[in-house]
Amino acid sequence: MSLRTPRKNALIRAFTALVMAAIGSVVAILVGASPAHADGCYTWGRNLSSGTSGEDVRQLQIRVAGWPGYNNTIVIDGVFGAETRDAVIRFQQAYGLGADGIAGPQTYNKIYALQDDDCTPIHFSYAELNTCNSTWSGGAVSAATAKANALRAMWRLEALRHALGDQAIRVTSGFRSVACNNAVGGASDSRHLYGDAADLGSGPHSLCTLAKQARYHGFNGILGPGYPGHSDHTHTDFRPSKFWSASSCF
Repeated sequence: MSLRTPRKNALIRAFTALVMAAIGSVVAILVGASPAHADGCYTWGRNLSSGTSGEDVRQLQIRVAGWPGYNNTIVIDGVFGAETRDAVIRFQQAYGLGADGIAGPQTYNKIYALQDDDCTPIHFSYAELNTCNSTWSGGAVSAATAKANALRAMWRLEALRHALGDQAIRVTSGFRSVACNNAVGGASDSRHLYGDAADLGSGPHSLCTLAKQARYHGFNGILGPGYPGHSDHTHTDFRPSKFWSASSCF
């Protein structure tokens, strides 16, 4: 039997180490649950499903809140319950993903593609949702809350836009300070003061089409043609309780 030389042994050991390292890399890629994509706004680091909780769940809920189904809303509380699962499934179905109700790399990558680095959806902006006061102050809530509410409204509008064939939706009024609201004759308890309201003008879609479809996308407040003062726009918001009125449409 011939003996291996020290040089041969060293080469064998080096080759074996390289092979094992390569195998380890492949295994890590195959079994890793975290998406490889890093996003400028927010990056998820784990799969989320029923029973999970945390800030990553809350961030997911903000983005799927526009897919609760007819007459429904989801609570953005960081707890992945049945309502969140159903919204994730509808989001996945809407964008042609595997609809299993589990938020993983495919779902996250679609969200990443839909959002800008400031976390707004690609088809809407803070400027569109703030028609009077760029500091977001002077309303019925703090500036931070008003801006956060506007972000949540935008993700609902993004869902509405997609459901209507990805045609443009024109926002004619968003957050208002008390002074701005008074100047346009808004109601003293207007949801515009809270930042969660958006008035929509006609365009590719009629005002009635917008009012009807909004019922599927997490808006508790919907006012349109037939409601006093709303013949030229459809109003949407997510007030705590439901109030729909557009007698010329429904």
